[in-house]
Amino acid sequence: MITLRRAAAADAPAVADVWLRSYTAALPGVRRAHSDDEVRAHIRDVVVPRGTTWVAEATDESARAVVGMMTLDGEKVNALYLAPDWRGRGIGDRFVSLAKELSPTGLTLWAFQVNRPAQRFYERHGFVEVERTDGSGNEEREPDVRYVWRP
Repeated sequence: MITLRRAAAADAPAVADVWLRSYTAALPGVRRAHSDDEVRAHIRDVVVPRGTTWVAEATDESARAVVGMMTLDGEKVNALYLAPDWRGRGIGDRFVSLAKELSPTGLTLWAFQVNRPAQRFYERHGFVEVERTDGSGNEEREPDVRYVWRP
């Protein structure tokens, strides 16, 4: 069973692990701006304490595991990552539905141009491309695309 819930402080290590594994699997050619330790510290000390992080938790009779994460800051989806072996199971769809429910007037997000699967995913959910950049405005210096969803 998969449950979506707000992340608690104790979830920070698992959230960081999902982010790191997903980024590595989905974006192997994109330079990471921060080390693993810096990512873990940022998620622990900044991202999760803000209270804008949601997790997908898989549970069975013997274990619980965080298998996805999303940060939503008002209308901005800052991150949506799934553990690589949990993709294609509808979890991303549930995160997007939750984001739309929590921000019914609209959403915006960025995706790297090289991440065509993410772009197709967001377009399938009604997001429309509104801007492309050369990457000079992000830490990775990777060309990206801004998407907007309006009801």
